[in-house]
Amino acid sequence: MKLVTKNILKTVFPKRKKDVRKYDFGSLLIIGGSKLYTGAPAMSAIAAYKVGVDVVTVAAPERAANIIASYAPEVIAYPLKGDYFTLEHLNDLEELEKGKTAVLIGNGLGRKDSTLSTSLYYIKKTKLPCVVDADAIHALKDYTAEKGKKVIVTPHLGEFFAMTGIKLEGKSIEEKINIVVNEAKKRNLTILLKGATDIISDGKNVYLNKTGSPYMTKGGTGDTLAGICAGLLARGLDTLTAACAGAYINGKAGEIASKTFKESFMATDLISSIHKVIK
Repeated sequence: MKLVTKNILKTVFPKRKKDVRKYDFGSLLIIGGSKLYTGAPAMSAIAAYKVGVDVVTVAAPERAANIIASYAPEVIAYPLKGDYFTLEHLNDLEELEKGKTAVLIGNGLGRKDSTLSTSLYYIKKTKLPCVVDADAIHALKDYTAEKGKKVIVTPHLGEFFAMTGIKLEGKSIEEKINIVVNEAKKRNLTILLKGATDIISDGKNVYLNKTGSPYMTKGGTGDTLAGICAGLLARGLDTLTAACAGAYINGKAGEIASKTFKESFMATDLISSIHKVIK
C-alpha cells in the first residue's frame, strides 16, 4: 500500500518534443447527458482538455449536446436523437469511436432501465480503454472485464454498493481496502473508490490518495475526476497510473480552489485550478 504524491506528475507529464502534433496526446469520446442532466459531460470534457488530451467528443442526447456545444466551443458535441441513451444510438457510436483512444461513459446519462442496459451492452462491446462513472456504474452489477481490457470504475460509497451489493459505510479503512482489492481482482478492472481518502486498486497494487477538501461536496466534482482519468487514459497511460494521477490532480485542484472560494466553491473553480496542479 502506497500514498499517491506529486511525484506522479513527472511520470504523467514529461516534457513535450517540439515536433508533436494533434492526436499525439489522444482523442477522447464521452457518452453522457440526458434531457435533464446536461452539465455533467461538459465538465468531464473540459477537465479532460485541462490534462492535455488533444480532442474531446461528447455524444449526448440532443438537448444536452446542443447545450454543451454552446457552453464549450472546444468540445465536439454530437447529438443523439431523443432524450436518453438507447440501443438505437450504437451505430452512431461505432462511427464516433474511429480514431478515439479512450471512452468515458455515464455522466448525466440517467438511470432508466433501457439506458442502463444499453450502457452495459456498450461497455462489454467497446474495445477502447474505458472509464465508467456515475449512472453507468449502476449497470455493472454482474460485469467482469475481459482479460486485457482497460477499465477504470470511479464509484463513491453509494455507487460501490449499487455495483457490488457491499455496504462500506462504517467500515475501517483497512476493511475498505481489502474489499476494493478483492472486487478489482475478481472483476479484472481498476477501482477508484472516492472518499476523504481515495482507495485505488487494480487487484494487485493499492494506492491511497489524500488530496481533497471538505468543500468538494458540490455537484460536478465527480464528473471532473472522471474526465481527468479518461483524459489521461486517452493519452496512453495504464489504468492504475491514470486513476492515481486523476485522483491526485482532482483533489489538489479542489484544495487550491477551496482556499479562495470556501463555501462558494464550485466544480468549475476546480477545473480552473487544474493547470496550477500540473505546473
